[in-house]
Amino acid sequence: MREYLLSAALAATFCFMLTPLVRKLAMASGAYMDLRSRDMHTDTTPRWGGLAMWGSMSLTFVIVDHLRLVGTAFGRELTGIFLAGTFIMLLGALDDRFDLDSLTKFAGQALAAGILLLHGVQILWLPINGILTLPSNIGAVLTVVFVMLVINAVNFVDGLDGLASGIVAVCAIAFFAFSYILAVNNGFSRAGAPSLVMAVVVGLCVGFLPHNYHPAKIFMGDSGAMFLGLLLSASAITLTGQIDVNALANQNSRSTLVPLILPFTVLAIPLLDLGMAIVRRLRAGRSPFSADREHLHHRLLRMGNSQREVALIMYLWTAMFAFPTVAAAFAPLWQALLMGLVIGLISLYLMRRSHGNRKLAAREVLSENAVTRKMM
Repeated sequence: MREYLLSAALAATFCFMLTPLVRKLAMASGAYMDLRSRDMHTDTTPRWGGLAMWGSMSLTFVIVDHLRLVGTAFGRELTGIFLAGTFIMLLGALDDRFDLDSLTKFAGQALAAGILLLHGVQILWLPINGILTLPSNIGAVLTVVFVMLVINAVNFVDGLDGLASGIVAVCAIAFFAFSYILAVNNGFSRAGAPSLVMAVVVGLCVGFLPHNYHPAKIFMGDSGAMFLGLLLSASAITLTGQIDVNALANQNSRSTLVPLILPFTVLAIPLLDLGMAIVRRLRAGRSPFSADREHLHHRLLRMGNSQREVALIMYLWTAMFAFPTVAAAFAPLWQALLMGLVIGLISLYLMRRSHGNRKLAAREVLSENAVTRKMM
């Protein structure tokens, strides 16, 4: 655990230090977002946060490669993840600067998934009627679809200061917990690569968040959102391919489902928001890729919550799905459900408190205005 904590700390430190430098580079290069009617910010803000994340991950890998335990995670799969991550980050950086069309980005995402396939990162089985081993061609297609889905889910939720950074951090913590428990407690030592990648992702998000939290000084942009989405999806696939699913199933049948279910439960909120947006826009006769102000975070803002409160509430919603899923693989189901219920109640309390504070402040303003009018 100490080496994983060191890896996360190094990634956080490097990302915190590199982000201001990348911010200056982005402004000088014109990689900033012009103000749009749907945006929450009021100042021109640079993008390219993904460059700082990629540089921090690279430096971290160079250092931890020499550690006794974490160093064993370096191999063909991790090389593929690094190369695919580098490619998708560069694609996103170009989009942040030149606004590429959707077809170009989708093609690039598929190519990044192809890089993973060339390095053995592929979905090999599905938990259907026990364990269903997939033919190579079907597994490859599912891998590409899965990678693209997770990439776009993360990209889609990046609509508010600090929102995507925090949600991905929660996601990575949950996935690291699952892979680490497998590696240490259940003897699946080869689960080290996904554990390392998720520890680094936690560090990247923690180091980037102080610069990205409201009011944001820099956005992660597509370079960061697609980069984090690829790391998350690749880690999930790597884990499923490296564990002995038959031995795992003998210990706990629910555990075989978790590696594939966890990315969807962790990303339940952005996936729900994505699905609602597509349905909403198609019903209105518009393109599913057109923008609007009806996302979940927009609705929470209209309820009277501040940007920071909305981000915190959505962090909790993500944890409400992610952490119980991990707990259900290793603990009684009732404990996992109780955990989700407690987290959900905390988020509900924050929403009600924020709403109550806004109503109280509004009443105080009305009272002060009434007193002022009487005095006049």
